[in-house]
Amino acid sequence: MISPKLKAASFAAMATMGAFALAAGAPAAAHNHSSHAGHGAEKSQKTIVGTAMGTGMHSTLVAAVKAADLVDTLSGPGPFTVFAPVDSAFAALPDGTVDTLLQPAQKGTLTKVLTYHVVAGRVPATQLVQAIRKNGGSYAFDTVAGEKLTARLDGETVTITDAAGRTSRVSMADVKATNGVIHVTDGVFLPA
Repeated sequence: MISPKLKAASFAAMATMGAFALAAGAPAAAHNHSSHAGHGAEKSQKTIVGTAMGTGMHSTLVAAVKAADLVDTLSGPGPFTVFAPVDSAFAALPDGTVDTLLQPAQKGTLTKVLTYHVVAGRVPATQLVQAIRKNGGSYAFDTVAGEKLTARLDGETVTITDAAGRTSRVSMADVKATNGVIHVTDGVFLPA
């Protein structure tokens, strides 16, 4: 069941997602698609959380989702698009950041950081790439946390810049789950 706060934020974010609902057509190479990951998730019929648990490179993200009590929400019907930082992205944060965020007293802050990685709706990379191109090379969009991320292309790779000005690369796109899609990132997004 989606919490009322997340549900309200999801609806607000969905209202801004119209520009993502573009016809697909960007070349597959423009989003570093990994067909193996997508097919594996499709066959196993796992939710976003179940898929992240099985990658072997998202244990910190999964621990954070559990600490924020977002497992049920992100296992719900969605659909959601999740930009999922790998373990090394969390490890690159300043010393003590992850340990501090995982403390029960920081649950609100952790929830805001995690929902900053979630977009309401299923947004495949082709739609994101086309939105970037249609908007002159830069596309800003709202997350479930109510803050913006900005997508751009760096050659053939999608990059995402957060409110703190940090840029992360999408290292694997379109990992399919039963309730959405995951785009793996090499960085953690930090809200303003």
